[in-house]
Amino acid sequence: MATTMNTAIQTFQLTKTYTPGKPPALTSLDLTVPCGEIFGYLGPNGAGKTTTIKVLLDLIRPSTGRAEVLGMDSREHSVEIRKRIGFLPGELNLWAGLTAQQVIHYMGNLRGGVDWGYVKTLSEKLDFDLSKKVRSYSTGNKRKLGLILALMHKPELLILDEPTSGLDPLMQQIFITLMDEARREGRTVFLSSHVLSEVQAICDRVAILRKGKLEAVERVHDLMTVNFNWITVRTREPIALEGLAHVPGVAELTQDGTTVRFRHTGDFDPVYRALASAYIVELRTEEPNLEEVFLKFYGSQFAPMRNGKNGGSSHNHKEAAK
Repeated sequence: MATTMNTAIQTFQLTKTYTPGKPPALTSLDLTVPCGEIFGYLGPNGAGKTTTIKVLLDLIRPSTGRAEVLGMDSREHSVEIRKRIGFLPGELNLWAGLTAQQVIHYMGNLRGGVDWGYVKTLSEKLDFDLSKKVRSYSTGNKRKLGLILALMHKPELLILDEPTSGLDPLMQQIFITLMDEARREGRTVFLSSHVLSEVQAICDRVAILRKGKLEAVERVHDLMTVNFNWITVRTREPIALEGLAHVPGVAELTQDGTTVRFRHTGDFDPVYRALASAYIVELRTEEPNLEEVFLKFYGSQFAPMRNGKNGGSSHNHKEAAK
């Protein structure tokens, strides 16, 4: 299958083995990213995300298979590809003795010049001081400099490896705004991340990678329509759980005083019937967030990746039941 001009990234049975006799870092990866899309590439550390990016940029060579970026073979046209993309690596190593302005000036000259007006706009949005030397920056500020270097020439394709690592929540929101701007301008973003709330906020589609193998590629909207919800019920008095525990579709049932929480799939009427004898003070439903969908693909062994409470939209109801 040939890559079209409407495709920003495409891989063909891409495989990378670092050590013979050990499992590959990537196994037969077939992936297509259309132009103009913000594409999330998800997986825990060691899943193969950075390996994929290095192959796309010809920083390492695949064991078998091949990749195309902006319609060009990643090996034969690597120099031309790099002229047309913006790249932020997971670990950014720059000249410690230079100021950020000097680094940007140098990198801009390699590209034939830089729009300093846009650089200033980016630095103001990111609350970043261009005058300091690289060695004096915190991890978060080095990340800001990396974002400026990746964005400053408004490339048609952005390849970003864990772009918000080290950024505070406010800067993460500003990053999301910058990605929305890129989308409106018709540019493509390939975003490697394990910050699932961030991916949920900005990505059109996501790929889920596990141990070098592609588990799924779905639209974020479709992933968020999985067929379960979290239900929280607060009653006037503590209730016995036996009735709820036997309702089809009820799972992960917990109780804290007068509050009961559980995961539910299917019709809600049996739940109401099981609660018929209780006085319900509050009933709240929550859609699963992308992290919980992710864990559903991966299984309970990845549960430590949870980074917050269940998200999604919620609807509150107050009622009294006889």
